[in-house]
Amino acid sequence: MSRRWAIFLITSSNFFLSQFYRATNAVIADQLLLDLSLDTQGLGTLSAAFFYAFAVTQIPISILLDRIGPRLMMTGLSLLGITGALIFAWADSFAVGLLGRILLGIGMACNLMGTLKLLTAWFKPTTFATLTGIVFSIGTVGNMAATVPLAFLVDIVGWRQAFIAIAGINLVLVLMLYLVVRDTPPMGHTKSAGQMSKTESNAFSGLFALFKERAYWIISLTSFVGYGIFAAFQTLWAGPYLTEVMGLSVMNAGHVILLMNVGAIAGGPVWGWLSDRILHTRKWVVSGGMAIFILIMLILAMLSPNTTLLMLMTLFLSFGFFRSSGALLYVQIKETMPLEMAGTAMTGINFFTMIGPAVFLQGLGVLMKTLYPQASRGPEAFTASFTLCALLLLLISVLYLFTKDTLTER
Repeated sequence: MSRRWAIFLITSSNFFLSQFYRATNAVIADQLLLDLSLDTQGLGTLSAAFFYAFAVTQIPISILLDRIGPRLMMTGLSLLGITGALIFAWADSFAVGLLGRILLGIGMACNLMGTLKLLTAWFKPTTFATLTGIVFSIGTVGNMAATVPLAFLVDIVGWRQAFIAIAGINLVLVLMLYLVVRDTPPMGHTKSAGQMSKTESNAFSGLFALFKERAYWIISLTSFVGYGIFAAFQTLWAGPYLTEVMGLSVMNAGHVILLMNVGAIAGGPVWGWLSDRILHTRKWVVSGGMAIFILIMLILAMLSPNTTLLMLMTLFLSFGFFRSSGALLYVQIKETMPLEMAGTAMTGINFFTMIGPAVFLQGLGVLMKTLYPQASRGPEAFTASFTLCALLLLLISVLYLFTKDTLTER
């Protein structure tokens, strides 16, 4: 195998684990509540910590990645993340668990950006989009691995031992990364200091120009709300809802959450194809997906505890499928801004995208605990959460109508 494909496989595997770690709490929520003596608010905060740490770490990564290089950045941060996984596995209190999740968020924060930078250096520009799509698909498989497969592993060895085992696999991958990966091919070259300064200067000026664009803020808020709600349920709240409100076993809950991820994987290419080939619009594909997303939230808010497993599986599959239309927001902002600002624009939106899950993970936990302190994971609490999410989606959907449609003609 050539070095470049080894680099692709190793770094993509690390991104797989990044996506896996962020989604684990949905399956082990019941154990965390018991073992760490948590309430609903504490569980939400614990899960949100990963996303807060991940998002904030994007700021120094954007500055240091070019200077230090992805190999050392990914190695160093990943070792910090492995430490966080072990601390989390050994946690006996909220504070220790919180520290573990924060270190995990920081440690996984460079796995996507570092991978994409290595793809830029090692592969031809004509293959970049295809490989990037494959990387994102591998990441979504990581989300899926945190459902039924994790539930199987937890049933066999317990959640603590499961995290220790995964941290061991992570360590092997990081050692392989350090030994195999190189920042550039042997014939590659690096930017001169003058070129680097110019690039950094352009990045800052582009950032200021981006902040003046109304479309940037509207699209960012749309991604913040849409992905925030999806990821909050994908990575945590779907678990307690399905087991405690709907009465499913942990295994069946894992199957339902797995289907949410299957829907997200299937929806991305479908929405992209419809946008490019059939409907020739970005804005109205996103708006249509959001409308169905709102409808699903309202249906979930009205479900009774004796809802059939088939109905739940259909709803959660649709949940993932229609939410995935939001990926076109990145395309829309790229086409809205000048070409030289496309990267800055998409990175700027990604910050809001990653903050969204943190806010909704924690916020929904606070909401349920405040409204129903004696039954914060009961049917009424989740009905209030789903209703609030539907209302916020409706408000942001109306605001999103003020953006301009885009479509790059090819």
